[in-house]
Amino acid sequence: MYILKTQASFDSAHFLSGYNGKCANIHGHHWIVEVEVSQEKLIEGGEKRGMVIDFGDLKKAVRRLCDSYDHALIHEVGTLRPETIAAFDSEGFRRIEISCRPTAENFAKLFYEELTRQGLPVSRVTVYETPDNCACYEV
Repeated sequence: MYILKTQASFDSAHFLSGYNGKCANIHGHHWIVEVEVSQEKLIEGGEKRGMVIDFGDLKKAVRRLCDSYDHALIHEVGTLRPETIAAFDSEGFRRIEISCRPTAENFAKLFYEELTRQGLPVSRVTVYETPDNCACYEV
């Protein structure tokens, strides 16, 4: 099995609604997203012969995904009151609503799903919320 790995990062804020602890408050992270792709065989012909995937294509896809979350408040749908959303929006703050709790575990799965939808042979996504703490998703 051939495995390639690349990473990109983004900075964002989130909070864990209903959590009994400090993470219930809005706080930020420098998230690092590590993506592994794997294949049994290398590409046999053309300019990409001998590769699993072109590193440039892989890096571009991961960077584009991370850029889409960069410098935003990421929150679960239904966790902010309409007036809070209106206040954030009127101030021009960038918000991203997602359908799940914004945890490292859920980000790993979301990013895995998005990259596989793009046709990448993703085998594992690891999301670091701190240098020492990460969550992985693989199938």
